Amino acid sequence: MGGLGMIDTSVEIPAGVLEVLTLPDLDGLDEARGAGRVCIWCGQPLTIETAVDLGEQKADAGTCFPRACRKCVADRAHRGLFTHTPTCDLCGTKATAARCIVGRGLYRLVRDNRR
Repeated sequence: MGGLGMIDTSVEIPAGVLEVLTLPDLDGLDEARGAGRVCIWCGQPLTIETAVDLGEQKADAGTCFPRACRKCVADRAHRGLFTHTPTCDLCGTKATAARCIVGRGLYRLVRDNRR
């Protein structure tokens, strides 16, 4: 982690979590979104400090490196919790919720990016 108040955005997001976040069609991305210079969803310019890395992604048109702003990631992860949790056997009980990689990943994205 960087300096005071900085968030480590280099944590790898599991594929199941990315599915729930619903990335846009990667083949339809403009160059700035595909290269991660702007948020993949809202188009806001990004810096190392403000970006959440969504990992290397393969598309028919080639490889892209999308990133997103913290607000979009937190909003999509929050919505994702509402769609994922009711249908997940692991998330259904407190005893097993911690074992769900997707639920735990979404929760962490909300917690770490709602600032």
